[in-house]
Amino acid sequence: MSALPREFRKIRLELAREPAHPQGDNKTGYLITLPLNAEMRIDAAIWKSFRDNCRVVRMRADDWDVGHVIHGPGGNWMFRYDISGDQEDETGFKLQDEKFVPGEYVSIREGDLIRTYRVSSVEHV
Repeated sequence: MSALPREFRKIRLELAREPAHPQGDNKTGYLITLPLNAEMRIDAAIWKSFRDNCRVVRMRADDWDVGHVIHGPGGNWMFRYDISGDQEDETGFKLQDEKFVPGEYVSIREGDLIRTYRVSSVEHV
């Protein structure tokens, strides 16, 4: 496998504060490997050339699922754990517009819920 471009980052998202988790939860979140541009937004052009390397790990206290980051219609970004399936598992809420820098917040649609996550770290791969 060839080396990934320098734009690739490992992004850690942790559950932000919500009624059931007033302090947030660092055991609930996502590890995402994606290329980011100079503005720290998802770089769709690099994603297109390296889509198999764009991965997501859904972290839960007692379960981890590994999947792919998919670029869907209308510019939506989705996390798909059943890569051969035709339904996305989770959809980022306007992820194409988000800056992935520590301390920022992003929203992920999980079924009927939209949950907020805090970017806890961004590192070069």
